[in-house]
Amino acid sequence: MGGVSTADRAERVPKQDRSRATRQRLLEAAVACLAEHGWAGSTVSVVAERAGVSRGAAQHHFPTREDLFTAAVEYVAEERSTALRALFPEGAAADDRRAVIAALVDLYTGPLFRAALHLWVAASNEEQLRPRVTELESRVGRESHRIAVDLLGADESRPGVRESVQGLLDMARGLGLANLLTDDGARRERVVAQWAVLLDGALD
Repeated sequence: MGGVSTADRAERVPKQDRSRATRQRLLEAAVACLAEHGWAGSTVSVVAERAGVSRGAAQHHFPTREDLFTAAVEYVAEERSTALRALFPEGAAADDRRAVIAALVDLYTGPLFRAALHLWVAASNEEQLRPRVTELESRVGRESHRIAVDLLGADESRPGVRESVQGLLDMARGLGLANLLTDDGARRERVVAQWAVLLDGALD
């Protein structure tokens, strides 16, 4: 009496799965569009077409353009953080610091960083977007810092350690910017090697 029938439950689960899959396709398409075309060229219609869904379906999940793009960059940031932690599931030993630094730098040299950069530029001119992007960047920055501290085995109670880790992340962001126009891989490898030496001195 009044319960949900087996047929109703069977119908509901696939709908929920389809809804999640649609949302994920939209998020991934939004990041790809933002990275390739920038803010001006990334409308909801363009993203919906790339994701293979209707504009109405896109707006059902994300009522505004700002909702869609801030959610998209956040989604991929979380995915990249998960992937980074998975590279070092047991944490990283001191002699793995160069690998950790290289992995952290990689966070700032892929499509996510390019998409985030377009979002930052747009937020500097779009009043309705700025508070969302500012809050998102603050959250992503805190999470990146926590991951770096954990993987590097950094003791932030020691003077200068917190600043050294933050300096690494700031440096990684700068390397990401340098990589936007040309492949900066060779120089980046030398910088990563030197930062590993500097951080060994600061953290040990």
